[in-house]
Amino acid sequence: MAKSNTVWGIDIGQCALKALECRPHEKDSDRMVVESFDYIEYPKILSQPEAEPEELVREALELFLSRNDLTGSTVAISVAGQSGLARFIKLPPVESKKIPDIVKYEARQQIPFSLEDVVWDYQQLTGGSEEDEFALEPEVGLFAMKRDQVARALQPLEAAGIEVDIIQLTPLAVYNYVCFDRLDDLKSRSYDPQDPPESTVVISLGTDTTDLVVTNGYRVWQRNIPIGGNHFTRALSKELKLTFIKAEHLKRNATQADDPKAVFQAMRPIFSDLLAEIQRSLGYFTSIEKTAKIGDAIALGNAMKLPGLQRYLTQNLEQEVKPIEQFDRLSAGSSSGSTPFKENILSFAVAYGLCIQGMKKGELRTNLLPEEIVRSRLVRAKKPWAVAGIAALMLGMTFNYFSHVSAWSETSTPEMTKAEKSADSAKRKSDGLKSTSSDIHSEFEMLKATGESLVSNVEGRMRWLELIKAVGSAVPIDPRPMEERKESAEDISTRNELHLVSMVAREYDDIGSEYFSSVRGNYEKAFSKSEKEGAEDAIGEEEFLDEESGDGDGPTGEGWVIQLTGYHYHNRDPNNEAGRFVNNTLIQNLLEGSVELPDGENDTLVQVSLADLGISHPWLVEGSNIEEEILDPDADRSNAGRPPSLEGRPGPSARAKPKEPIGLKLKRYDFVVQFCWRPILKSHRVENAALKRQEEAAQQAETASSEDDDNLR
Repeated sequence: MAKSNTVWGIDIGQCALKALECRPHEKDSDRMVVESFDYIEYPKILSQPEAEPEELVREALELFLSRNDLTGSTVAISVAGQSGLARFIKLPPVESKKIPDIVKYEARQQIPFSLEDVVWDYQQLTGGSEEDEFALEPEVGLFAMKRDQVARALQPLEAAGIEVDIIQLTPLAVYNYVCFDRLDDLKSRSYDPQDPPESTVVISLGTDTTDLVVTNGYRVWQRNIPIGGNHFTRALSKELKLTFIKAEHLKRNATQADDPKAVFQAMRPIFSDLLAEIQRSLGYFTSIEKTAKIGDAIALGNAMKLPGLQRYLTQNLEQEVKPIEQFDRLSAGSSSGSTPFKENILSFAVAYGLCIQGMKKGELRTNLLPEEIVRSRLVRAKKPWAVAGIAALMLGMTFNYFSHVSAWSETSTPEMTKAEKSADSAKRKSDGLKSTSSDIHSEFEMLKATGESLVSNVEGRMRWLELIKAVGSAVPIDPRPMEERKESAEDISTRNELHLVSMVAREYDDIGSEYFSSVRGNYEKAFSKSEKEGAEDAIGEEEFLDEESGDGDGPTGEGWVIQLTGYHYHNRDPNNEAGRFVNNTLIQNLLEGSVELPDGENDTLVQVSLADLGISHPWLVEGSNIEEEILDPDADRSNAGRPPSLEGRPGPSARAKPKEPIGLKLKRYDFVVQFCWRPILKSHRVENAALKRQEEAAQQAETASSEDDDNLR
């Protein structure tokens, strides 16, 4: 059945059942109208030792349903704040689309139960700023309840035949009421975390507990205080030696007692305990919210009618505590104007907040109704349509059947039978040929796989030699013969050469997720730094992002990470960043360089780019500070810049230890470079090169044809 525009908010408390039926105002979207209300007080308080809560609630719901019609209305119920968990989490600046993933991670950390055992929901609070789909310091509310507690809350309503659409925690229903009814339109104001608006303090005194809610409309803080109206009754019962029922009656009529002073004296310790808990809670709130400013303080709950309580809190909190006298956003002349409603108005705020959420006017829209219940209702609602669709389908199939039978009877002739037999024979022959073709194709694929395996074994032995040669071609080496080099500090520090200490490799099943995703931030930071420092040949983002992935997500699939550890003395120029020399030589060569390999016809040597060997994403991982070093001029440096053989896995940066400090004073810079290597075998490179040449030839032909057409015109 389709839902109407009315909402029932039902608050099943410890003392009474409170319910409101609201609908939107016809003309003013910021107002509501109360269509109906109900207040059913139990014969006994549910927490009394001799009470039977299930039976009392069942009877109250039966009476409620006998006096009210819920057909077609949305139903929202509240559960006590201590039954659930509420956390407010400040997230770091993050992309808006990634907030759900971060919240799910936070839920696993904040909720002390397995997520399968709880019903949870979250919402990003208003007031946060967003720029280019990037949330700046967003705050998220995370709320949860154990599934067995949700089931207990739903059980009496389901037994009474009431379908619940929304489950909300009582303090959050109070928050929705305060935002809608007492605070100005939040959307019309901007929120400044350093200068927030004043916060309203709500003291909702219940039967067994008190909900303390502090909110400025944009942010909310709540705490459950384990002191309620029953504690005053028990104090009277204990001090004056009365039964619970007589003590409850005396509490409600304290001013008419024979000795009012004795009554208040008996309740004074509870007054003090409640005040101390409120002061402690507000003190903690102001300690964690340094910029918060306390404004109005309002009181809710019929227990606030206790004589002297409001004045006692006002005097000791040094803040006027005012019980509400009306709901500002309820239109005059509705059911809210009746005497019973006004008498119990302090207890209707929670039900009012539930109605506000049910009509999608609340600041918090989280719902702790289990998803499986929502799904089963959707399925049940669609069943009539499914039955109607099946019936229509059956009718269409029946009509189609008789149409085919009629057409078949008209064409069932000897000539048609003979033609069908010929067609069947041709089909059987075709199926046989297809089967033979499939067998031949399977055999061909098997032979092809065997051949590729043999070729791969041969070429696979060459890939490490190709890699070493490629790295050797990328390392800058002084081109001068040894006899032309001078063994002086000035000559050595101006040589365009790097010295490699080690080259190690590590294999990954998925190089993207296992390696690149973890270093991507540092990788991009390394190149952006190079750009800012003004390197002549600095690599831009558009060059180092992976072209194959299209969206710049980096390499994927099996591959290796190669780590090069080395140093250089090219640090004479004080304006030259040491890492810049590595970027402009080794990194640049790994990105754009080539190596001579036998990839041509008949194994002739041709230049092959390092990218075609599968080398990509080189970057300067680590660089030391420039340190002075005394170099022995007689040391053998004939192999300077040549890469050694592979050994082990990537580890921390290593540095060759110099000999005793004698000879030339040089400035040394140590570095670590890493790059990805997804080996491409020679046969695949040759095939790719041939395809590339074909594409270029086709493009040239198309260009020439276009030019001829232009000349003819």
